Amino acid sequence: MTDPESFIRKHTRLAPAPFVPEIHLHQADEAIALWEETEGEAAGPQPPPFWAFAWAGGQAVARYVLDNPDLVAGRRVLDLAAGSGLVAIAAAQAGAAHVTAVEIDPLAVAAIAVNAAANGVTITATLADVLDTAPTDDVILAGDVFYSREMAGRMLAYLRRAAAGGARALAGDPGRAYLPKADLREVAVYEVPVVAALEDAAVKRTTVWEVMRRLPQPPPSGGSAATGATGGYREA
Repeated sequence: MTDPESFIRKHTRLAPAPFVPEIHLHQADEAIALWEETEGEAAGPQPPPFWAFAWAGGQAVARYVLDNPDLVAGRRVLDLAAGSGLVAIAAAQAGAAHVTAVEIDPLAVAAIAVNAAANGVTITATLADVLDTAPTDDVILAGDVFYSREMAGRMLAYLRRAAAGGARALAGDPGRAYLPKADLREVAVYEVPVVAALEDAAVKRTTVWEVMRRLPQPPPSGGSAATGATGGYREA
């Protein structure tokens, strides 16, 4: 695609995110038609246009960040599988020192840049799969990323590594089938307006989860570190 930013503007409209009206996004009205336009423009198969919608998990995390700016203020923030960049924009608005948004879809990277400009914030939008790397940011945020078994496993592993290294790691989820609740602590629950054609509902009950930091526990009395230790948790 020779001009992705023009394509995004042509096939979407700039409007407030339903649950986070402080943030405006270029949003589409219908997913299948946009997907077909994307494949036609690119002359080949393309990933679904997740970047063109404000998904429930991302809206919940963005709302939580804006209502709790101390989470990100002055910190380096990474928005994983950023889609439209909604969560990244919220972090920038809340005072993050630096925000990176990563995506594996080139059109999503272009959409993040377009949406960041529309909201007057600076975000580093990067085309990359970082899930097998070592986390380096202070805060890791993810919205609606547990939609498949493979993605859920890789995402949770990355978030666990981030928390183990001292980062705050949060994810939003509206009850997707592959949500792995182990190591997760509920921090907020919202009733989030969504696109009914995508979710089969007008509102989704959506939870923001924080990944807990696992700490080694001393062995029980009479045991040994090799045979008797159990894992414990604390808030990251």
